[in-house]
Amino acid sequence: MVQPSEIQAAVRADAEDARQLVRQLFDYAELPYHEEQSSAAMAKLLEQAGFEVEYPFFQEKLGYGTAYRATLKNGEGPKVAFLAEYDALPVIGHGCGHNLHGPLSVLAGLAMMRLKDRFSGTVQVIGTPAEEENGAKIPMASDGVFDDLDLAVMMHSFSGGASCADMDVLSLRCYVAEFYGREAHAVAGPWAGASALAAARKFLDLVDARRESFTRDVRFNAVLLEGGSFPNTIPGYAKIRLEFRTDSRGKLAEMDRIVRRCAEGAAMAMDCTVTFNPGLLDFDDMVRVDALEKETARLLAENGETVGEILPASGSSDLGNVSYRCPSIQPLISITDEALALHTEKLRDATLLPAAHRAMERGACTLAGLALRVLNDEAFRAAVRSDFQRALKEKG
Repeated sequence: MVQPSEIQAAVRADAEDARQLVRQLFDYAELPYHEEQSSAAMAKLLEQAGFEVEYPFFQEKLGYGTAYRATLKNGEGPKVAFLAEYDALPVIGHGCGHNLHGPLSVLAGLAMMRLKDRFSGTVQVIGTPAEEENGAKIPMASDGVFDDLDLAVMMHSFSGGASCADMDVLSLRCYVAEFYGREAHAVAGPWAGASALAAARKFLDLVDARRESFTRDVRFNAVLLEGGSFPNTIPGYAKIRLEFRTDSRGKLAEMDRIVRRCAEGAAMAMDCTVTFNPGLLDFDDMVRVDALEKETARLLAENGETVGEILPASGSSDLGNVSYRCPSIQPLISITDEALALHTEKLRDATLLPAAHRAMERGACTLAGLALRVLNDEAFRAAVRSDFQRALKEKG
C-alpha cells in the first residue's frame, strides 16, 4: 500500500511547475476551441516528465486542435485517466477556475509518474477543452475514448471552506427556436401580418403554464435573441435560445416533447411556423458511484480537507457524458474559505492565492490516492465496477 506521505512528497516535487501553470492559464484566458497556448503548456510539461503525448488529440472529430492525451503505459493492469479543463469565459476569464483545476489534474498525473514503481497499469491525462461550450468530453465519450477506463476523474474548483466528494449534475439540452410569420405595417395594415414575436412570447407563456406539472429537477431557461426591429412593423421573424435540464437523460425526451408542443401550439395559434435547431450537444447527468464517493471523501479528509455533503445538482458538466461510459467522479475542491459563486471575477482572482495553491496540492494528492487504490486494489476495483453498473441500470 502506498503511504499518504509518499503521495504527498510526489505531489510537492512538481507543485511549483503546477503553480506556474495556474498563472500561465490565468494570463492566457483562452476561450473555448481556441486554447492553443494553454493546451500546449500542459502537454509540454507532461511530455518533459516522460509521458507519451498525443497533441493534438481527436482533432478531426472535434474540428479544432486543443485536446491532448498523455499516456504512461506502466506494465499490464487497469487503466485510469485524469481529465483536465482549461478554457476560460468571455470577458471575465477564468471565473470557473479551470486555470486551477486543470493544472491540478496535470499535477496528479506528474505524481503518478514519480510513483510508477508502486503500481502496474496505465495512467492518462486527457486534456478536454471547450467545457463552457460544446464540451469536448461529449464527442469523446460518444466515440468510446473512455470506454476501457476503470476510472475517469477530475476535480472542480469550489469555495466556502468545505470540499465535496462528488459533483452531481443535470442533463441539458439546448435549442435555437425560430418563429416565422408575416411582416406587415403595424398601423396601416396589421391584419396582413402574423407576428412571430407574439408566437415566441406565447411559447414562453405556455412553458410557464406547464411548470406546475414539472418534476422538481426540471429547469427551463430562455432568452429572446431577435424579435423585430421597429415597433411600427409586425415582426415576421423571432429567435429564442433555450435550454432545459433534468436529473436523468431519459427525461430529456419527455421535456423535448413538452417544449415542442408548446412551441407548435403557439405558432399555430398565431398563424406562424417554428423550427428547432440544436444550440449545443446534449450534456448528460451524473452516474454516481457510491464506492468512489466514499473513498474520495476519506482521501479528502486524510489530506486535510473539510468534507461537506454532496450538494443537489444545480448545473451541468460534460463529465456527465463520461460517467455513462466508465466509473467517473468529479469532487469539488474548496480553494478559499470565502463563499464565492462560480463564473465570477472573485472566484477567478482566488485561483492565484496561496490558499488555492495549497488546496490544489491536497486535491492532487486525493486524485493520485484514488487512482492508486483503483490500480492496486482488485477488490475495490470490483466494488467500483459493481456500483457503476447498478447506478447505470437505475438510470434506465
